[in-house]
Amino acid sequence: MITPVHPVSRLALRTLLVGLAVLAPALNAQSEKTSTGLAMQAARAEGLKSKGKKAYYPANTWDLSDLPAYQPQQKVSGAIRLWGSNYIVDGRLGEYWEAAFRKFHPDASFDYHMLTTRAAVPSLVFGVADLGIGRKITTEELQLYQRYKDHDPIEITIATGSYNVTGWQPAFGIVVSKDNPLTRITLEQLDGIYGAERLGGWIGTDWHPEFARGPEKNIRTWGQLGLTGEWADKPIIPYGLNQRYHQATEISDWLLQGSDKWNERLRIYANYVDENPKGPSMGFGKLKRGLNADLVKDRYGIAYVAAPVGDNLPPELKVLELARTSKGPYYAYTMENLRSRKYPMFDEIYAYADAKGSATLDPKVKEFLRFIVSREGQQCVEQDGKYLPLTAEVCREQLQKLQ
Repeated sequence: MITPVHPVSRLALRTLLVGLAVLAPALNAQSEKTSTGLAMQAARAEGLKSKGKKAYYPANTWDLSDLPAYQPQQKVSGAIRLWGSNYIVDGRLGEYWEAAFRKFHPDASFDYHMLTTRAAVPSLVFGVADLGIGRKITTEELQLYQRYKDHDPIEITIATGSYNVTGWQPAFGIVVSKDNPLTRITLEQLDGIYGAERLGGWIGTDWHPEFARGPEKNIRTWGQLGLTGEWADKPIIPYGLNQRYHQATEISDWLLQGSDKWNERLRIYANYVDENPKGPSMGFGKLKRGLNADLVKDRYGIAYVAAPVGDNLPPELKVLELARTSKGPYYAYTMENLRSRKYPMFDEIYAYADAKGSATLDPKVKEFLRFIVSREGQQCVEQDGKYLPLTAEVCREQLQKLQ
């Protein structure tokens, strides 16, 4: 028996069909903007051909004379197998490191497998690498390593992230409309804006219930940041990146105590392939669509943006000064503040090695790591002109790990 359609159901069906007819052109237009992963990969590789070979900072930008000079502890030879970040070889840093290291150790050689930072830790786990190089190890990667090795890898900071070169682990800036009266903000306030109530958070694979906070610390209007008049009751609209990207994970680690508890109104964006001859973009810069293109139209929006300077930031937006807490001090997004690490949202690039302690490290790997965090190794970073060289203090901290 055929069940008769209720009149209300007919009305609902008619409304649905009319709605689909209206939406069809928009849906088709949106589908034309879809980018496949392989198309993204091809566009990205094309863009890196010229970008990687360019030095963005003049020679001798920094005085590195206070960094510890490299002093070999022993002569080493043989191949050092490097896996991980493509940016080491898409730029010239790997080439510079190799040439400078071989002046001290002419019998050393290098075997590169540098296609993606995602390979850095797994390559150590399965014994095909001596060093894995890339961004900060994630919870999942650390858990993988711990399950197989039953200890943590050795982690050495080898450079500070870029000031203005996207891809080369750039720092993040917090940007708002130039109309916005706000000039500075704290990481604590950003947690209130981007985060939500939580029962705890993560550091590596360790759960920390002391990171819990309630909904009373949510910040959802500009008035909660002290703005008055027309701004007082206006909602804050947070913009960010797709939660599958490592940048969103880093922001969660920095601001949300690794909880991944986000504001329910968060607008997220992804890479796409467009007519930009420099390759794919997340909408940063002067593009027709994407995060910045939408943000410039949203007076009440706020976003975290990688390398928010030059062509990466439309003139309608401004970068806020940052402090860790309301006690300050606040720091502007400048190259000097990034290299000194006074600006709170600087980034880093790391080398990971498979050893229970520095005493068990392969001698050639240990020598190469000691070289990287020496004056000579950081001069190579400066020569490449995309990452920022480490400070003397950070170099000595890394060398201490290798004692």
